[in-house]
Amino acid sequence: MTRSASRILIIGGGFSGMSAAIELRKQGAKVDLVEIDPGWRSYGAGISLGGATLRALRSLGVLDAFLEHGSAADGVDICLPHGPKVAELPTPRIAGPDIPGGGAIMRPVLARILAEATRASGTNVRLGCTFTAIEQDAEGVEVAFTDGSRQRYDLVIGADGLYSQVREAVFPQAPKPQYSGQAVWRAVLPRPPEIETCVMWMGPRIKPGVNPVSKTEMYLFVTEPRPDNEHVDPATFADHLRGLLADFTAPALQAIRDQIGPDSRIIYRPLEGLLMPRPWFNGRVVLIGDTVHATTPHLASGACIGIEDALVLAEELARATAVDQALAAFESRRWERCRMVVQNSARLGEIEVAGGDKEEHGRIMRDTLMALAQPI
Repeated sequence: MTRSASRILIIGGGFSGMSAAIELRKQGAKVDLVEIDPGWRSYGAGISLGGATLRALRSLGVLDAFLEHGSAADGVDICLPHGPKVAELPTPRIAGPDIPGGGAIMRPVLARILAEATRASGTNVRLGCTFTAIEQDAEGVEVAFTDGSRQRYDLVIGADGLYSQVREAVFPQAPKPQYSGQAVWRAVLPRPPEIETCVMWMGPRIKPGVNPVSKTEMYLFVTEPRPDNEHVDPATFADHLRGLLADFTAPALQAIRDQIGPDSRIIYRPLEGLLMPRPWFNGRVVLIGDTVHATTPHLASGACIGIEDALVLAEELARATAVDQALAAFESRRWERCRMVVQNSARLGEIEVAGGDKEEHGRIMRDTLMALAQPI
């Protein structure tokens, strides 16, 4: 049973918010989750997950569902633009000796798995609803909602993402998301038999890669330097993505390039990041996930550290006798790990944009993946 907070509100129904709901319900807390999107939709193509993420999914109790609907494998192959494999990044089996060290899944599929687990946990989910006001006193938090209702809670968790309204309301001086100077293109394609794990081709400034997301599909990702965060016409997506792959003569990539056409499922996203300085809580309101540490995808760890936030927060709430003690302990455990991921991911992007030192790039990836293998 949660010792320090028995009635909890979670604002935001993304991966972090749903994970927090699942864990807090295990402890017997009464949990409301409000999500502004009435369809509770998740956008995107594939999402790559490292071993630390799979460990977190096992803690949540949804790893079997991930393995059924996604794809898991060991190692990341690093190749030259014309094809030869030159290195393999190790992916330790930290979720268990029987679980591969990494994997990928379609983002909407993972969202559905977590949503089903959230509802099954007994969380009171309210869709098409969010807050209009948050007022605190020493004993609790009074929250007004867009449907006209008001409720009182022991704790409010802000998990409403990169453009968080909770952060704006509770930390008005917090930094804003920053564009990285790089964008990513993603497309979902049929999976050929030879693509068994994540493969990346390291060009001078463009980095394509593929990762299986199921038994029959994979997703292509391509990072591209773009100095300005300008709108890109979706009508140009297919031609532009094909153009990015034109100089990569690796047979596997050329075969992928040939599949890209007007009907391909292509998603374009400018890469932004955010690391909010401490503190991450104000009174009885705490922020988790992308709300405080949004990272670029270079280390495939953004979902990981958000889900881990939920696990650690639930642990500390169960351990402490007072909310402020729990939140201080949560922040202390999470700061350095999340800082490492955000800043190391940003550095990898800088190296790629500048066509910089590939040795440094590889070293950062290896060192960070090994650090993420440590207990949370």
